[in-house]
Amino acid sequence: MALANLKDIYLDQLQDIHSADSQAAKVTRELVDAAHDDGLKQALEHGVTGIEEGLKTLKGIIAAHGADPSAEFCKGMEGLVREARAHGIEEDITDPDARDAMIISQYQRMAHYAIAGYGCLVAFATRLGLADEAHKLQRCLDATYHGDRTMTELAVGGINKAALD
Repeated sequence: MALANLKDIYLDQLQDIHSADSQAAKVTRELVDAAHDDGLKQALEHGVTGIEEGLKTLKGIIAAHGADPSAEFCKGMEGLVREARAHGIEEDITDPDARDAMIISQYQRMAHYAIAGYGCLVAFATRLGLADEAHKLQRCLDATYHGDRTMTELAVGGINKAALD
């Protein structure tokens, strides 16, 4: 599809973040299994739930525009997912606390990508006069920020210290 205006860009980016979230949800489930700390496991599980809620929101918005939610494949998130698997799951990290610290860093990289995407979508929807959609997307953005802050609190609150030794 040729992108001719802001509405076209908006739909393209909705589909892109839908793909990104789909990929992130899958690897986050894998990170839950690799995590050691119970609080981290719980935060990652909550992250999966939040990502899935975002996917439902995106699917509804995209469908309302008569577009296919899976029409795009996000190569940016593909790289972040590959890195999350390589470093958070497959890497030979012998200390479980150190692995948890690595998992947090990989999760936050994916979250920051989503924050950028949702932030742009909120701005596009607002400019296009799609107030209801902007509100729904803002909730997704706020949930993503919350997940990122939770990971920072876990890291600073003890996981990074436990990984020192």
